[in-house]
Amino acid sequence: MARTPSNMLPLGTKAPDFELVDTVSDKTVVLSDVKGKKGTVVMFICNHCPFVIHVNPMIVKLAKEYQEKGIAFVAISSNDVENYPQDAPHLMKEKASEEGYTFPYLYDESQEVAKAYDAACTPDFYLFDADMTLVYRGQLDDSRPGNDVPLTGTDLKGAMDAVLNNKDVDAVQKPSLGCNIKWITT
Repeated sequence: MARTPSNMLPLGTKAPDFELVDTVSDKTVVLSDVKGKKGTVVMFICNHCPFVIHVNPMIVKLAKEYQEKGIAFVAISSNDVENYPQDAPHLMKEKASEEGYTFPYLYDESQEVAKAYDAACTPDFYLFDADMTLVYRGQLDDSRPGNDVPLTGTDLKGAMDAVLNNKDVDAVQKPSLGCNIKWITT
């Protein structure tokens, strides 16, 4: 199990736009389609990564809680499905159903979106404010598979609460840690 940290895209970056297929609805969506009224969480995840499997219950819980408050969630998988077939779009759709995702689960076949976000690992979390300016990037919390730290979502939750309360998000942010994105090799 690789332990790859986030690249930590600079705070203040505008959200890179995208046009990707939502594996849940089979529709093509752009960023403005999934943008939240008060904020937007963009997550790079995949089906097979043990780090993502570990945090899935908290992702689902936070999405349900914060979507009602005006923060949208969108998940993107950018993995090479030729070498990692368990991350194929039809299996992404199954995973979304199994986990109870209440958000789009997009497939980044070209990996251009992951590159635009400077994503490095799964899971990798980005929170943009209502103006689509990056205010948080990094970990969900300190919990990792096998470290016995409870799964709380504290870091991302604190950032979302700050956005909702028109407060500054703490600039001290820890990188996420997980499996590296499975890049296509030519």
